[in-house]
Amino acid sequence: MLRKITVALASVGLLAGLTACGSSAASDDPDAPLKVAVNPVPHGDILSYVKDNLAAKEGLKIEIVTFSDYQQPNTALTEKQVTANYFQHVPFMEEFEKKSGKKLSFVAPVHLEPLGVYSKKLKSLQDVPKGATVAVPNDPANEGRSLKLLAANGLITLKPDAPASATERDITSNPKGLKFKPLKAAQLPRSLEDVDLSVINGNYAIEAGLAPNKDALAAEKPEGNPYANGVVTLPENKDDERVKKLVKLLQGPEVKKFVEDKYKGSVLIAS
Repeated sequence: MLRKITVALASVGLLAGLTACGSSAASDDPDAPLKVAVNPVPHGDILSYVKDNLAAKEGLKIEIVTFSDYQQPNTALTEKQVTANYFQHVPFMEEFEKKSGKKLSFVAPVHLEPLGVYSKKLKSLQDVPKGATVAVPNDPANEGRSLKLLAANGLITLKPDAPASATERDITSNPKGLKFKPLKAAQLPRSLEDVDLSVINGNYAIEAGLAPNKDALAAEKPEGNPYANGVVTLPENKDDERVKKLVKLLQGPEVKKFVEDKYKGSVLIAS
């Protein structure tokens, strides 16, 4: 019976999260595998490439723990089920710290997944009707990021001092009377059938078969962008030699070529 339950969980993609929550704590032993929590795409793909092709040359063993949402990787980290994670940008990490009271350490940026505005109903942002419904991520950092992207494309105006975690309260002008629908980031691609516009995080767009550089009506620019995803650990582990080796490999020329070849502009190496 237990085997049947395990197989059933694996078939719906839940086994990794269950295993992570029930596994033993990550080890600080420098010779032990480095446990890293990731989202599947592109983080898991990139880390799998490093594990399979580059890690052995650095004497690094990597254990990948995959989660499909944005909450569990930081929970796994603070509970010391993993030693590092690779899925988030600095504003998201800071919001987590503020809410949880836990301190994390952003070690180094790796790549940018451009946030994009998508629609199945409209061909251009110039076609946005009055009273259009816009789905946005419901976590503070990415909601604010979404509003800044809409503002950069003239759909709304934000206060000049609007923070990274801007909300509707920071909107000073909404000439089209847009209605905002906050959803969990993973649900945003599915919302395209029900809303006029959806502002979708790059990883979930790619998983849904959308290319930010081709399918988005508008997408973030890489220049000066503060939303690069990178390696995060606990403050006491930021000097762990295994973490340093991981960062070296993730920022190396082999990973740059892998990302460029595989994602063809939908994922950008952090500058």
